[in-house]
Amino acid sequence: MVDWEERRQLVKIANLYYGENWTQEQIAKKFSVSRPIISKSLQKARDIGIVEVYINDQTIHTVSLEQSLEKEFNLIDAKVVPSNSKSDITLHAVGRAAANYLSKNLKDVKSIGISWGETLTTFVNEYPFQLNEDIKIVPLEGGMGRKKVEIHANQLAYELGKKMGAECSFLYAPAIVESEELLNRLLSMDDINAVIEEAKNVDIGLISMGNPFENSTLQSLGYLDEDDLSKLKELGVVGDIGFRFFNQMGNTVDNPFSKKMVGLSLDDLKNIKKVITVVSGVYKADALLAMLRGGYIDILVTDEDTANAVLK
Repeated sequence: MVDWEERRQLVKIANLYYGENWTQEQIAKKFSVSRPIISKSLQKARDIGIVEVYINDQTIHTVSLEQSLEKEFNLIDAKVVPSNSKSDITLHAVGRAAANYLSKNLKDVKSIGISWGETLTTFVNEYPFQLNEDIKIVPLEGGMGRKKVEIHANQLAYELGKKMGAECSFLYAPAIVESEELLNRLLSMDDINAVIEEAKNVDIGLISMGNPFENSTLQSLGYLDEDDLSKLKELGVVGDIGFRFFNQMGNTVDNPFSKKMVGLSLDDLKNIKKVITVVSGVYKADALLAMLRGGYIDILVTDEDTANAVLK
């Protein structure tokens, strides 16, 4: 409680500081007191409601979401962009934010691993031309085929490397092969094994994720049929990162594809020094939450609606 005289004094000090833009030193001289007393008076004016601080900016909501994500999931950083009613506009905004983030955070980075998919394709398209000739780009899984070659990891590594003027490795194998026997034969080849080892040891990993049951790239490319989807659902799958299927806790779900996939496992991804995850779309919220729960993500770039869905 404060009496009328003290309250009147607090209002005067607050008005000079916030309304007239006086410094604390100037106010202290006017009232013949020390600057720390003025500082304490301003704090007391806030505590008892004489002064209320509002941040008048349209980005404040997304900043609040970023802070909530960082705190809830122990992230190094989170970037949230406003969502748009048109999903393609939101996707490009997320890709642009991720490209901007990476381009400004390359100190001491010597190698970058990149996965595949529509979201990371947008990220690469939005990435600025910026010479980083001492960086090497490495695909995190195989990527050969006839359909949508532009979204495969090898192609994205090549395109990102061009924009950076960087060296690039290629994993000359499909993302998924016909049998476990063929996988073992491929992994025994020096060229393929060497690139996978490079991928395991990159400084930064760039990944996205999908929902195999909705707007699935794997399904659209013909890798998954209705029978596959039914089996995956029975196994408790909620998402995938290029044929790495996982449950709601982010744990690998053993399935026929896991023994035929050429690339890093989920455990390998978890061991990468820093993983940047780029995700757009509320339908991916369950998959994103699972990866956050599993501790695979260090930096997250997403949209407002997806962030809200995850936090709820």
